[in-house]
Amino acid sequence: MKLKRYIEEHKNQKFDLIIIGGGITGAAVAYAASSRGLKVALFEKKDYGGATSAATSKLIHGGLRYLANMEFKLVRESLQERRILGNIAPNFVYPLPFMFPNYVKWKGNMWKMMIGMFLYDTLSYDKKYTWDKSKRLSNHKTLSYNKTIEAEPNIIKENLRNSTVFYDYQSIFPERLTLAFIKSAVEYGAKVSNYSKVENFSFSKSNKINGVVVKDVFSDETKIIYAPLTINCGGTWADIILNIASKTESSHKVLRSEGIHIITKKIAGEHVISLQKKKGGHMMIMPWRGHSLIGTTDKEYNGSPDNYKVSKQSLYDVIDAVNNNYNKKISYDDIIHAYGGLRPLVDDQTEDSYNTSRRYEVLDNATEGIDGLITVEGGKFTTSRNLAYHVMKLIQKKTNKKLSESFSYKLYLSGCEIKDMNEFMRKQHLQYDDFFGIETVEYISRNYGTQSHTVFQFAIENPEYNKVVSHDGELLSEVVYAIKHESAMTLKDILLRRTGIGTLGKPNDDILQKVMKVASEMLNWTDERKQNEYNSIIELYTLPS
Repeated sequence: MKLKRYIEEHKNQKFDLIIIGGGITGAAVAYAASSRGLKVALFEKKDYGGATSAATSKLIHGGLRYLANMEFKLVRESLQERRILGNIAPNFVYPLPFMFPNYVKWKGNMWKMMIGMFLYDTLSYDKKYTWDKSKRLSNHKTLSYNKTIEAEPNIIKENLRNSTVFYDYQSIFPERLTLAFIKSAVEYGAKVSNYSKVENFSFSKSNKINGVVVKDVFSDETKIIYAPLTINCGGTWADIILNIASKTESSHKVLRSEGIHIITKKIAGEHVISLQKKKGGHMMIMPWRGHSLIGTTDKEYNGSPDNYKVSKQSLYDVIDAVNNNYNKKISYDDIIHAYGGLRPLVDDQTEDSYNTSRRYEVLDNATEGIDGLITVEGGKFTTSRNLAYHVMKLIQKKTNKKLSESFSYKLYLSGCEIKDMNEFMRKQHLQYDDFFGIETVEYISRNYGTQSHTVFQFAIENPEYNKVVSHDGELLSEVVYAIKHESAMTLKDILLRRTGIGTLGKPNDDILQKVMKVASEMLNWTDERKQNEYNSIIELYTLPS
């Protein structure tokens, strides 16, 4: 299967549903709708999963801290969806231990922590009912002082009593997991298009929205796509899209929360270390690809989402949180890569974005005079599949169409059709270890799943694509696959969202030139375009001064 940009081949097809936004929410809604029999078109103004969906902590979690807000329903939903994502995307989602150090003079309440842990275990009573036994999670446990230090020697030892260890999941490549939802939707007939900006809406004589005006970002060509219903999955841009539809300022406002992450050389062991900050909130040090991923911040952002950039102060906030609460100190020079993004939150009138709910709302905009539009607000990566299920309830009500039953909870996502990960990896090594290094087979097999055979085949057939381009064995053939099969259009798409070549910082010049050579030849870039693509990458990896 190949992803194609529908905007390039549109021939006046009509759809049941148009989706604006190709992040995880839009991708999940597209999959849910197309798999239940609707004709779907999805448009993303930049790249799939390129904004909020890419700026995550790479976790699939139940939301332990939401228990403090008494959000039991949200936690239960998150825990159930955590298990489902582990089932339907087994190559992307893996168990990960979390450690909470417990101190004698801890700011929190130990009884509150203990009750919270037992509640978390109780609410995740079905966590062992996984398709693949390697995805089963254990209940929490307490490690003694000595066991805690043995496991994580850089934890602050002064006043340390013991630690609590529990399990959630890690998503090893959220951008590719988002893409798996997009591909799954396409397998059921959805038409999708990245770099396709919805600039306006089309209205019927009765002033109901009946389509969208879409511009191809590369050709500047504009087309009108028709459907009786449009779903606004714009995330942090949702209220801006509403303003375009209403032609006046909408009453709905998206509360935006800034989340910053940095990547350094490894400074912790194999646990996610949760650091309680003195002024409230927490910071995590997470293992990822042999490095430490550190984040996230949770700070309200009031500017335009289009103007958002990671600031130097935000990076120092992360550094200070580590240095004030952890024994392994880091500096600005230790940052290998940094990224940030904005989360869309439902505004609950809380004092700050850290305490704001991660629940979601599905709104019928007809109630405010914008008929033909549904807006999704809030949510988080873990619950995106179930969010889509609730969107479908309103779609069914609005369209009066009899839809087939939902089955997204019991089918593998595209490329993830793997019953037993250990057995799958064993067979991958038997088939490919004679051609490639062990690290290469591991990385590509997990990140491409059952579609990895095409990536390997490109490298076997053409020695030029057999070159290793990252520390954990990635191949140049992934660049070819990204362009031929996954609609990669820019250097950022290739380096950050289709492959992991650039997710651990700027590749060296030799590797960067190899990637650019393949991309420019396959995508017919002019010299000017090549220079622009290169400049965008240099800017991306330049830390704010």
